[in-house]
Amino acid sequence: MTATALITTGSARPARPVRGGRRILIWIADHTVLSVLAVLFLAPILFVLLTSFMSGKQTLTASIWPQPWDLSNYVRAFTQVPLGLWFLNSAFYAVLATAFMLVSSVPAAYVLAKIRFRGANIVFLAIIVAMLLPPQVTIVPVYVMFAKLGLTGTLWPLILPNLLGDAFSIFLLRQFFLTIPSAYADAARIDGNGEWGVLWRVMVPMTKPGIASAAIFLFFNSWNDYFGPLLYASENPSAWTVAYGLSTFHGTHGTDWGTTMAVTMLVTIPVVIVFFFAQRVFVEGINLTGVKG
Repeated sequence: MTATALITTGSARPARPVRGGRRILIWIADHTVLSVLAVLFLAPILFVLLTSFMSGKQTLTASIWPQPWDLSNYVRAFTQVPLGLWFLNSAFYAVLATAFMLVSSVPAAYVLAKIRFRGANIVFLAIIVAMLLPPQVTIVPVYVMFAKLGLTGTLWPLILPNLLGDAFSIFLLRQFFLTIPSAYADAARIDGNGEWGVLWRVMVPMTKPGIASAAIFLFFNSWNDYFGPLLYASENPSAWTVAYGLSTFHGTHGTDWGTTMAVTMLVTIPVVIVFFFAQRVFVEGINLTGVKG
């Protein structure tokens, strides 16, 4: 052993164990940004939840904690508001829009990703432009078209366009299809499958996370849509969704903050439940679709 090694070995000291308090400080330093974001996101939800259990007088004070806990706001939410109808309309809108999107967007994304044809780049560029185009640009001619068809006052003008595909969903699904090696499709063609067989028997089972991600995106967008029902269904209260109905309820009962917050919590619960059960597939799909271009 050399002198240098002896000096190095002799000067080496065992690492000091990290104490509990210091370990906590290190954890906080490593997660500061995430902790701040968590507080920013959870604080409004906690405020709404606590306010929903306050009495009408207490909501007008500076009190944060309900004293006592009042459940009457939730009772009034079901008696004063047709929540059942709103939930049914939102589910009808979100489920049908998502199903129509999948039927049209999955084949379109597969064609753009795996089939070479003249003008493919132009079609994909048109989809990118459609993603960037504000909906207000086409709102007038589209509204006139549906008005002439007699569909205003219903949710069908918001559902039927998904049969023609959704630009963002096609883009997302195309990125996922690009991650699948073409050898699988070639092997299926050798076995005698046509393009439809390759798509439904090979590609769709392998792209379930990406398809689930696109479906969740559109489902949440449809469930939370306010502008669409405002434009097409505002004249018909029986076609109101939870997003538009909540807005009208707030305008009518603006000073009844307890009931308003109770309705808000009830509207939020279905979205949270859906994301809770689908978060693993959703995150997996986003990771796989966001890395290829």
